[in-house]
Amino acid sequence: MGSAHQENGGIGPSLPFVTRLAKVGNPPISADLRWPQLGPVWGHEEPFKMRRRTGTTRAHRAQAGSWRMSWCASCATVKRAELSTRVARPTMASTRRLAAILAADVAGYSRLMGADEEGTHERLKAHFRELVDPKIAEHRGRIVKNTGDGLLAEFASVVDAVRCAVEIQRGMIDREPDLPEERRIRLRIGVNLGDVIVEPEDIFGDGVNIAARLEALAGPGGICISGTVCEHIGDRLPYTFEDIGEQSVKNIARPVRVYTLRPEAVADLPASMAPHTTSISQPAVAPRLSIVVLPFTNLSDDREQQYFADGITDDLTTDLSRLVDMLVISRNTAFTYRGKPVDTKPIGRELGVRYVLEGSVRRSGNRVRVNAQLINAETNAHLWADRFDGETADLFALQDEITSRIANALGVELITAEAARPSEHSDALDCILRGRAVRFRPNSRGAYAKAISLFEHALAFDPHSVEAQTCLAGSFVSRVMNGMSDQAGDDLVRAEALIGEALAASQRYASAHFVKGEVLRAQGRFEEALPEYETALALDRNLMFALVGLAWCKLYTGSIEEVIPLLEQAIRLSPSEPRIGHCYYLIGTVHLLQSRTDEAIICFEKGRSAVPGIPFHHSRLASAYALRGETKRGAAELAEARRLDGGDLFASIANLKAFRGAWWGAPKVRALYEATYFAGLRKAGMPEE
Repeated sequence: MGSAHQENGGIGPSLPFVTRLAKVGNPPISADLRWPQLGPVWGHEEPFKMRRRTGTTRAHRAQAGSWRMSWCASCATVKRAELSTRVARPTMASTRRLAAILAADVAGYSRLMGADEEGTHERLKAHFRELVDPKIAEHRGRIVKNTGDGLLAEFASVVDAVRCAVEIQRGMIDREPDLPEERRIRLRIGVNLGDVIVEPEDIFGDGVNIAARLEALAGPGGICISGTVCEHIGDRLPYTFEDIGEQSVKNIARPVRVYTLRPEAVADLPASMAPHTTSISQPAVAPRLSIVVLPFTNLSDDREQQYFADGITDDLTTDLSRLVDMLVISRNTAFTYRGKPVDTKPIGRELGVRYVLEGSVRRSGNRVRVNAQLINAETNAHLWADRFDGETADLFALQDEITSRIANALGVELITAEAARPSEHSDALDCILRGRAVRFRPNSRGAYAKAISLFEHALAFDPHSVEAQTCLAGSFVSRVMNGMSDQAGDDLVRAEALIGEALAASQRYASAHFVKGEVLRAQGRFEEALPEYETALALDRNLMFALVGLAWCKLYTGSIEEVIPLLEQAIRLSPSEPRIGHCYYLIGTVHLLQSRTDEAIICFEKGRSAVPGIPFHHSRLASAYALRGETKRGAAELAEARRLDGGDLFASIANLKAFRGAWWGAPKVRALYEATYFAGLRKAGMPEE
C-alpha cells in the first residue's frame, strides 16, 4: 500500500474508504472509480480519475474538497483541512478573475483551545465580530469562508487587502492588553494576488494556496505578502515591508518571493487606524456596580453534590441581576472559570467588572455550610465575607434562603463600597449611590436631609430617572413615618407625585411598588397598600423592606398573627441589614400588644441598639418598662424619646394619638394599643393633654 499517512501525496483511497464516502450521502461511485461529472483538476486537462492501484499519479494528490479534508491512504482516516483544495468540483457556474486573497488564522490555536476551549472560542468570535469582519467590509472585501481558527477573504483591490490586513493586526494589539502574552489571541495573515476560480461559496487555485502558505510564514501578529502584491502596492501605502527573499512553500512548484511586516513594526503604527471599539477583555471603565459570580466550589466528599453548589451560583447571578444599575456577568461566561485558580485582578480585567464573588459549599450529613466572599477586583481587597449554615430537610428552600441572604448582604456592601469611591464627576448615578448609602445609616433628621439633597441633585442631572424619583419619594415618606418631618403634609404630596411618575414609566420596578405601598400606609390607606407590597415581592423576593411594610399593614388591618412570620423572614434574608432594628421594633410591638411584655422588651432593646436615635423605639421601651413595674426606667426612656423628637409629639397622649400610627388601624388593634402601649406611657408619666 505504500508509506502511511501521506497527507498531500502518495496513494489514493482504497475501495473501502471510497465505499465509506458513498455511505454518507455522496453520489454513488462506479466500480472503475471514474467520476465523469467532475471538471478538470487544476493543472490537468484530463477528467478526474481515481484508480485502484498503488502507483502514484498527479491526480492522486487531489484532496477531498467536498469535505475540506485530506485522506490518509493506509488507514482511511481524515486529516485536517487546508484552506484550499485541488479537487475538482461538480461543473457549476464558475468564473475566473484576478483577486487579492487574504488568509488569516490564529497562532497557537490548538494550545489556546487546550487551555480554555470555551473562553478561547468566545473571545475569537468577539474579535471577528467586532474587528475583523467590520474591517473587511470597510475595505470592500468579501469573506469567502470561516475555517474555525481563521478565514479566507477576497478583495478587488490589492491595496485594500493589504491596508485591511495591517489595520486588523494593529487593532488586535489593543484588544487584550491585560492578558498574559501566552493567553492572547494573535493572528497570522498572508496576502497574495492571483488568478482564482470563483464559485458561490468558495474560491480555488494556486493564488489561494500561496496566500495560505504566506499566512503560515507570518509570525503571530505579523503579515506576509507575496512579491506580486509588493509590486502592485508600490508606494501607495505607508508600510515598510521587509524582503525575506524567496521561500519554498509546500505544494507550490516554484519559490515565492516574500515580504513581511513584523509584529514590532505593526505595533509602531498609530493606534488611530484601529477601530473605535471597546476591548472585549476590559471596558474603558468597569461599570460602577458590576460583578461576576464565580462557580461555587463543592468541598463535599460527594462529588454529586456539585449540583447544589451550581444552583447557588445560578440563583445568586439571577438575584444580583435584579439590583438596579447592576451589571452581572452571565453564568455561562462565569462557568468557564470553574476549576481554575482564582486570580481576581485578571478576571476583573478580562470581564470588565469591579467585583468578584466566590464561595464554597460543604455538605456533611444533614448539614450544609456555605462560605462566600466579595472581592474588589481592582485591589484584591476582601470587602465582605460570611458563612451560612442550614439543615438539608428541604434542600431547595435552604438554597433559596442562602442565596437570598447573600444577595441582600451584597446589595448593601456594593452600594456602600461604590458610595465611598472617589468620583471626579458628579452625575445622577453617583448621587443616587451616595444617597442610598446615607439611607443605610441610622435614621436622623440630618441623614434624611442629606439623602434628600443627593436624590434631588440626581433628578437635576436626569429628570426622568425612575430610580432617583423612587429614592426621593421613599426618603420623604420614611421621614414622615419616623416622625422626623417638619412638613409632613408637603412631604407626602411630593412623595405621591414622584412615585406616580416612576410607576408610569416602569410598572415592573419592584422598589417603586414598595414605595407606593409606603405612601399609602403613611396616608392610612392600609388595605390599598397591601397589594403594592405583594407586587413588589412578586417582582423581587429579596426586597426585605417590602416584607416589613407588608407586616405593618397586616398589623394595621388586624391580621396580627401574620406579622411576626413576615418579619422573621425579613431577618433571615438580611441579618446584617443596618436597619434590622426596625424589624425587632415591630416584633416587639406585637409582643407588647399581646401582653408578652418580657419578650417585647428584649426585642425593643435589640431594636434600640441596632438603630439608635429613633424616638418611637424609646417610647415603646418606656411603655414596656412601666408595664413591668420599672417606672423609673420607663420615665428615662420617655425623656429620651422627647429629646430625640425635639418637638411636642411625646408631650401628651392626645398629641401622640393625633399622629397617624398603627393605633389608627382596625378597631381590635386600637383596643390593644389602648390597653397596652398607651396604658404603659401613662404609667411612665405621659399626661393625657
